[in-house]
Amino acid sequence: MTAQREWFEKDYYAVLGVSKTATDKEITKTYRKLARKYHPDTNPDNSAAENKFKEISAAYDVLGDEKRRKEYDEVRRAGPSAFGMHGAGGPGGFSGGQPFDMGGTGDISDLISQMFGGRGGRSRNGVDPRRGVDLEATIDLSFIDAVGGMTTSLRLSTDDETAPREVNVRIPAGVDNGQRIRIKGRGELGRSGGPAGDLLITCNVAAHHLFGREGKNLTMRLPITFTEAALGSNIEVPTLDGATVILRLKPGTQAGSRHRVKAKGIDAGGSAGDLIVTVEVVVPKDLTGKQQKLVEQLADISDESPRDHLFSSLKKSSKSPKN
Repeated sequence: MTAQREWFEKDYYAVLGVSKTATDKEITKTYRKLARKYHPDTNPDNSAAENKFKEISAAYDVLGDEKRRKEYDEVRRAGPSAFGMHGAGGPGGFSGGQPFDMGGTGDISDLISQMFGGRGGRSRNGVDPRRGVDLEATIDLSFIDAVGGMTTSLRLSTDDETAPREVNVRIPAGVDNGQRIRIKGRGELGRSGGPAGDLLITCNVAAHHLFGREGKNLTMRLPITFTEAALGSNIEVPTLDGATVILRLKPGTQAGSRHRVKAKGIDAGGSAGDLIVTVEVVVPKDLTGKQQKLVEQLADISDESPRDHLFSSLKKSSKSPKN
């Protein structure tokens, strides 16, 4: 039995339980509801449900396509005459009176091709597998969950679905803010045995109060005192996992300098990034009397100025020959 003869013998509207005047949106909404109910993944080892799923998929494959639905309605209205049987249009005729030449082959697909401008050729069972549509979702993640990865559940819904569905997804370690990840086979169900679409998830990662990131590297700003910078010091630094490491600062450490702690960054993809520490020298706002005297003594014996190079560069430029 060819696909087009099946169109004449099968009432796809009845299969889906919709009226012949149903809108495209109503047909899609009904199909998705039935597809979730009878899908083989929902009904393992249930041949009756599997057959029902194939039946509704075949119906939607026709009614869900505007052009195919129009052709299907034409075939149904034409009646037996569309298949070379005696009808209102006479032997081999169409209900509208237009004759179609079967060429002696009796091939129904050739007849349908004449009826609809060569578009009648379909698969033998009238159902061509089609991949499901990709779905998109957004997820909010804490900084810790984004760095370490997590498993979570998402509720997905579209305008055509009667009820949301839950999907379990694994967020890989190290996702960044704004990054999109693809979950295979978690989109809309495919038609007529076609593969399901994918789920595309955009990750919104919250900022951390202490750490930032540069790719796989974590970053942080470390306040230090003037004496720690001038004399050098071993300073305890926190890491993201809650442990601490010792950062060794050399004498004369400059404000804004960056220091690298190996393998204390984001561990993703089999290799860990580093922790990049930027030091900030904090100047005390309120000095005791003793502290002020000591600082004044330091100023008296200091004979260097960090601004000397500014004036020397100006002097050199002023002495350059003029054109």
